[in-house]
Amino acid sequence: MVSAKIYYDSDADLNLLKDKTIVFLGFGNQGAAQAQNLRDAGIPNEKILVANRPDHYAEDAKSKGFTIENDFAKAAAVADIVFLLIPDQVQPRVFNGDFAPNLKADATIVVASGYNVFYKLLNFKPTQDVVMVAPRMIGSSVRSLYEKGKGFPCFVSVEQDGSSKALPTALALSRAIGATKAGAIASSAREETAMDLFAEQALWPNIIKLFTEAFSILQEAGCSDEALCYEMWMSKEPAEIFERAAEEGFITQLKHHSSVSQYGQLSGALKLDGTAIRAHFKDILYNQVLNGKFCEEFSKIEADLEKEGDENPLNQLYTKSGETELGQAEKRVRERLSQLL
Repeated sequence: MVSAKIYYDSDADLNLLKDKTIVFLGFGNQGAAQAQNLRDAGIPNEKILVANRPDHYAEDAKSKGFTIENDFAKAAAVADIVFLLIPDQVQPRVFNGDFAPNLKADATIVVASGYNVFYKLLNFKPTQDVVMVAPRMIGSSVRSLYEKGKGFPCFVSVEQDGSSKALPTALALSRAIGATKAGAIASSAREETAMDLFAEQALWPNIIKLFTEAFSILQEAGCSDEALCYEMWMSKEPAEIFERAAEEGFITQLKHHSSVSQYGQLSGALKLDGTAIRAHFKDILYNQVLNGKFCEEFSKIEADLEKEGDENPLNQLYTKSGETELGQAEKRVRERLSQLL
């Protein structure tokens, strides 16, 4: 059993950010939330710069009172700290092309995802600090919880300590965005990437497959499309179960269910042999995620993600998934519902 160190407000010194020019590369959900939290934490507005191409995100930043710089090279040149908050798949091209060559030798680079750092896709100078400050919460909640004076879960780590002072800076930034109020958890790019990709490539694909197969079996047994869709997910009961699990415990939340449900779930889970799924999960973790195989595979189709229609590999996957019995049934049910409204 491994226990992680947890950092709180008392571990972080906001004075370390004094007189620092902080640049946000990207002003999406996380960028908007974290930039506003930083400002509310006392970072002068004139010391915060948003680097963003001319689009609705830039307009949003401007409407919130931030200074915008469309020239990424100019933004990089003045940055003491840069939050790298554009999508993972475009970070190497944008950061390596426009930011890295113009950053100060002692700049601090902050990532919110371990992906590109773990797979070594970004170019850093050895004298620079590279830290991860990764809220485990969507951007709107990072903002709303800060406004309520509450914290939120967050991972923090030092990935490159060029200054020998990277951790204090990472903690100061974590506190400034509101993460240390509830406790920022010591982690690493490897850990964050392993858990994130494992969930996306092992856990949730199996859940999707379980729902798909369960739907087909019950459909064969004579259950209607409408009953199945509402019983399995459209009632939002699964969402309520996960919310209870987060609040009370993954197993403890079962006490809110009927005795029949509690007995069925607990006894059924204990009877299952997890040998095969465990082997499957380990294979994905070690032979797909940690060894970089998925990263290589994704890199090959990355450019195609900007294509329209059937040439986009994501659209192809959505089309194929929509052809399942579950996908077709849900489409029929939603079409009927729209006709009734």
